[in-house]
Amino acid sequence: MEPCTTLVVDDNDTKRYIIGSWLRRAGHTVVEAASAAQTWERLAEHAVELVVLDVKLPDMSGIEVCERIKAAPRTASLPVIHISAQAVDVADRTHGLRRGADAYMTDPIDPGEFIATVEAVLRYYRARHRAERIAARMAEFTRTSLEINAAQSFKGLAAVAAHGAHAIFGRPAAVFTLPLEGGALRTVEPGGGPEHRDHPPGLLPRLTGMTRLGDGTGTKVTRVASRQWKELLPDTVVDGDVTLVVSRLKADRPPVGIAVDARGVPEEDDINLLRQLSQVVALAMEALRSYTEEHTVSLTLQRSLLPASPPPVPGWSLAVRYEPAGDQAEVGGDFYEVLDLGDRVLVAIGDVQGHSLHAATVMAEIRHALRAFACEGHGPVTILRLLNEVLERYHGDQTATMCLLTLDPRSGAAHIASAGHIPPLHVRGGSACYGTGGGVLLGFPVHDVAVEESEVPPGGTVVLLTDGLIEDRGISLTDNLERLRSVAADVEDDLERFSDRVLAEFGHREDDVALIVLRRDAADGT
Repeated sequence: MEPCTTLVVDDNDTKRYIIGSWLRRAGHTVVEAASAAQTWERLAEHAVELVVLDVKLPDMSGIEVCERIKAAPRTASLPVIHISAQAVDVADRTHGLRRGADAYMTDPIDPGEFIATVEAVLRYYRARHRAERIAARMAEFTRTSLEINAAQSFKGLAAVAAHGAHAIFGRPAAVFTLPLEGGALRTVEPGGGPEHRDHPPGLLPRLTGMTRLGDGTGTKVTRVASRQWKELLPDTVVDGDVTLVVSRLKADRPPVGIAVDARGVPEEDDINLLRQLSQVVALAMEALRSYTEEHTVSLTLQRSLLPASPPPVPGWSLAVRYEPAGDQAEVGGDFYEVLDLGDRVLVAIGDVQGHSLHAATVMAEIRHALRAFACEGHGPVTILRLLNEVLERYHGDQTATMCLLTLDPRSGAAHIASAGHIPPLHVRGGSACYGTGGGVLLGFPVHDVAVEESEVPPGGTVVLLTDGLIEDRGISLTDNLERLRSVAADVEDDLERFSDRVLAEFGHREDDVALIVLRRDAADGT
């Protein structure tokens, strides 16, 4: 039995000495008190693990002292053994046990029976403490795992992991990772919040060497002596030996390391929990790394499918934007096109349903077909009907919206054809209004195209957009359309600045956004 610190409370000096001598011979540390008042003082001064309490005290009943010990949150789990030379009846023992005592012994007390009772009480309470500690750590581990998997950046993930390790094991901790961007990252948690610190060159390979993981995969745990750890990291936040765990999921991936003050990982259950935490961090890092790689590839693919830059149109200024959704790894179906047809300019904006490689493939087909039909000399209405046939024939499960604007740059005459797309926004003289819009989405057997004739005056502006800009959960589309109309009524001289302001007005988007802004130059003298 592991020794403990025991508080012996009895107003009889001889009795305290005898009980104390039994406990000391058994290897325990003994603290003494002669009254209830001294009991509270000793409990505040010492880390007491067991109380041996006389029933009769000069200033308060031992039964009441026991009740108060059990009622206080700090001492509620402290085991109490009553001893008595006077209250020796069965009723007395029953009363004491019901009021909170864990054992009740009466004089004459046999030394062997007393020590056996102490060991039995301590065995039960230590098992209970261990179970409560493991349960609390598991609850913290679950909370930390959820936060780790919800992290959206490598630094954020490392900070959550370091903070979680400190919260689980109650000791300073450090996390070592290698994100995609930048160099290796060391994140420490001394107890006042996670901090990112310098990462010595070659540290991760040395950590894998310490744990004998090397270039292999899996999870390895080892204990590192304080002196060796401080030689490795002079500014370590761990003051003492370190329990180090390193995990690697794939041979071609960098490892993840977690170091915790060894005093916080005393048992095999704690080591297993640390091992699980390391695996959770490694899995989350791998998922975030894969997501980031996929996101980068997706954006590169998406931008490669869009025009590099719109052609110059004499007498007109143009600005275009494509903003991918920040939380989407998949390729979107939004697109725009500006084609110089000689005496006319064809401006197109559209949105193929969905976020996937399939949606991007359909978008690319639609855009190339649009170019081909335009080069054949077809008008916007015919182009939309032909595109509808393409979707029906080859992509029957897909739909798309589109708006085509055919512009005469010299006169400003605009012919607008729409297939279920948001109507263009016409801005002139400090006011803005939407076109008629309408039409049926592409991909349906009905070839209903909405047509609008308009004219852009000198100094006038036309704004075409996809619905990602104005669609918000919990906000009606009508409200956001009006918000856009109000924001766009005042157009800056610099269309790039105007486009940035419009996008900034609506903030982070959950869907891709495509935007085209055309402005006719003001006439001489205007």
